[in-house]
Amino acid sequence: MAKLRVTLVKSLIGRKKDHIATANALGLKKIHKIVEHEGTPQIKGMLKKIDYLLKIEEI
Repeated sequence: MAKLRVTLVKSLIGRKKDHIATANALGLKKIHKIVEHEGTPQIKGMLKKIDYLLKIEEI
C-alpha cells in the first residue's frame, strides 16, 4: 500500500454535515493540516468523497 499525504486546503464552513464528518474522521479539522494515511480502499473512498477540499500527494 502506498502512503498518502493529505492536506485540507479549503474551509469546512458551510459544507454538508457528512463531508465535515469525513474530514474529521481523517484527522483534518483545520485548514493546512497535514495527515498521512495508508492507501487502503476505505481511505481512498473517503478521500474521493471530499477531494474538492483536499490536496493529495503520494509518498
